[in-house]
Amino acid sequence: MLWTIAIILLILWLLGFVAFHVLGSFIHLLLVIAVIAVIVVLIRLIKGQKVL
Repeated sequence: MLWTIAIILLILWLLGFVAFHVLGSFIHLLLVIAVIAVIVVLIRLIKGQKVL
């Protein structure tokens, strides 16, 4: 689930970077949230915890 959200946010960021410079800061904020979600998932996997 978090991987899906991270991938969607990454695609939106790339789309925003290429097509919509007006909303650039919003898209970059979404990218930061996606990166944080991926880091949280990786930390949980390393600790052996259930991801969801």
